Amino acid sequence: MANVVLLFAGQGAQKVGMGKDLAEAHPAAAALFRRADEVLGRSLSSIMFEGPEEELTKTANCQPALFVHGLALLEVLKERLPGLTPVAAAGLSLGEMTAHTAAGTFTFEEGLKVVARRGELMDEACAKTNGAMAAMIGGEEAAVKQLAEDCGIDVANLNCPGQIVLSGTVEGVDKAVSLAKERGIRMGKKLNVAGAYHSRLMVSAEEQLGKVLAEAEVGTPGIPVVANQTATVVRTAAEIRETLTKQVTGSVRWVESMQLLRGEGHALFLELGPGKVLAGLMGRIDAEAKVVSAEDAESLEAAVAELG
Repeated sequence: MANVVLLFAGQGAQKVGMGKDLAEAHPAAAALFRRADEVLGRSLSSIMFEGPEEELTKTANCQPALFVHGLALLEVLKERLPGLTPVAAAGLSLGEMTAHTAAGTFTFEEGLKVVARRGELMDEACAKTNGAMAAMIGGEEAAVKQLAEDCGIDVANLNCPGQIVLSGTVEGVDKAVSLAKERGIRMGKKLNVAGAYHSRLMVSAEEQLGKVLAEAEVGTPGIPVVANQTATVVRTAAEIRETLTKQVTGSVRWVESMQLLRGEGHALFLELGPGKVLAGLMGRIDAEAKVVSAEDAESLEAAVAELG
């Protein structure tokens, strides 16, 4: 039976309707969405299923939405494929919390509470600061890092070769976009986001999240989980708390994280979440790796057929 590495989507992948057909087709998924609504004391599922889009896009909604959606997909896949064996897990930014919950580091309820608070804290930090983000396409890593330093902003995501995201003040990001071409970067493109995630402007959210995680029940992951911030496997509660806290202002080292898993001999990955973003990144990081993506009832059935 298939040994798979679980990959979970990050913020930006959300879309209205996510999880709706899954809940209609699979009682296990419907039960998880109901449980999430109970834990949060509000109807997150109706925002996921019906929108409106601007409501789903809010950090305080899209982070728990992606978390619940990823775990609902996993729940159904485990039901449909009893022999499915997750051997490691990773997630992009917010997806790291989903990966930890899938690995048993957090219970569903505990993980969801932490994620909901993380989203609220990041929303608050966005409101208090004037931040922006931009993708640097087709540039050398050293050149992009130097550009960030020169503009007083931070490297948010090292997504794949030729795609690095910068984050910081609006002035700094605008300056980086305007200088990109003369630094040998093919294109600098501002992103439609609420603020400067994974930058020093998120320091208030990082500090508060640290307190939330200090009180959260953190268990030992049942499978290796790779931390974004260090691109290493984290095992102890102290390491997990620290890396999840520092991730809020630190870089998402996705390329190194995937290379670590490939170096361990893992060749089959299962992406759980909307948009097939992680499959696209993996194609640029290591074309030899196979990624099966599941985002709705139809693609889930195709994944069952492929992995069965």
